[in-house]
Amino acid sequence: MSFPEEEQPKPSEPESSEEQPNPEEPAASEEPPSAQAVYPEEPVLPEDFTPYGPPAGVPRARRRRAHRTLAMPGMDQRAAILDSLARRAFPSIEFFVFALLAGAVLGVAYLMDSPALLLLGLLLAPLLTPWVGLILAIQTGSWRFFFLTLGGMLVASLLVFLTGTLAGWVGRIWLPLPLTQATYHSHLWWPDLFAVALGAVLLTISFVRSEHRPVLLSILLSYGLFVPLSAGGVGLGIGSASIWPDGVLVFLVHLSLAALAGGITLAALRFKPVRASGYLLSILMSLVFLGTLAYYAGLIDLVRNEILVTRVTVPTSTTVVIPTDTPTDLPTATLTSTPLPSDTPTPTATSLPTPAYAVIEASTGGGAYIRTEPGSGSGTALAVLINGTLVQVMPEIQTVNGINWVHVRWNNVDGWVLTTVLLATTKTPLPPTLTLTPTP
Repeated sequence: MSFPEEEQPKPSEPESSEEQPNPEEPAASEEPPSAQAVYPEEPVLPEDFTPYGPPAGVPRARRRRAHRTLAMPGMDQRAAILDSLARRAFPSIEFFVFALLAGAVLGVAYLMDSPALLLLGLLLAPLLTPWVGLILAIQTGSWRFFFLTLGGMLVASLLVFLTGTLAGWVGRIWLPLPLTQATYHSHLWWPDLFAVALGAVLLTISFVRSEHRPVLLSILLSYGLFVPLSAGGVGLGIGSASIWPDGVLVFLVHLSLAALAGGITLAALRFKPVRASGYLLSILMSLVFLGTLAYYAGLIDLVRNEILVTRVTVPTSTTVVIPTDTPTDLPTATLTSTPLPSDTPTPTATSLPTPAYAVIEASTGGGAYIRTEPGSGSGTALAVLINGTLVQVMPEIQTVNGINWVHVRWNNVDGWVLTTVLLATTKTPLPPTLTLTPTP
């Protein structure tokens, strides 16, 4: 049978080159390079940290929901992205070294009462990428990576606290010390809470969306975490009841607020666990953080007394009993006169002025300065008298720029304080000393 010339079959052609194996690409049966080969210097992370790779046979609708969990549209291999974030957030040796240096500088800054050294300690603080890893592990429900990053943050925090404690213990040599900065940073303030929340949100977004090192945002968060923690350590070492444990409690409040703000940010970026069991870690830690905030906001005076007032509130006037130079006769037993020879001296009681006492009760700052001279800009601050300190009130009162200052004595230290920070105490004053003078 003959075919027309245009219809005759053509000789079979070889298959297209698309179906031929490419010598430059590995065969399908070859195994992919191991994680150690791709990341020779990175630690091996738990396999369950990237739950975004759905297994084979999962319906297409479920795979689409898993791909939408990251807020980075248009990017492939989301599991690899999470793996990269985890490796960047893993704590390294440098993280602990800089935590130790920052804690030492912060402790010295509190002893010297130097804001400049506090700034230097913040600049030496480590990059808080492990904190982002901790929040990322909570949000994605990775228990193993959560414990790894939590351990790193606990070790770094312990280094800062212990160096502050050592600095406070050494500072006992130079007592009394002002410790103004330590007292200031061991109390809660609205601006500090706002800075912590803002730093947590911006640091989380910058870490997830950019490959650059968010140094400035990390310093902002370190201010809210390491600065009060070091102050609490200094208070423990030096034995100040107004700084320890208040500084550590402020650290816990700031840490809980930062964790909640970071978790909400990751949730807004659509990070979430794929498996239902991953939600247990997120719910559990959220309850812990919320409970910490609620407990200290409701039962500890740090939030109730220190946040509700501002740093410029004028203290209310308080009546203070000021001693006078007029002697005050104390009630004494009636002496019965007995005839004595004329040459025998008769003892008579001479009363001295009754000393007055008061306690420091400042409405802001947790205490007050005792100065060498009356006036806010006059003299030198000798020490910071915390609330509840008992002082002896002397008769001298001076008015400077319409403000009354009173002369007080505390632990053999004479100085001047505002009369508005004194509260008359109900304690019984020490009895006066009776001097016997013979009469002819």
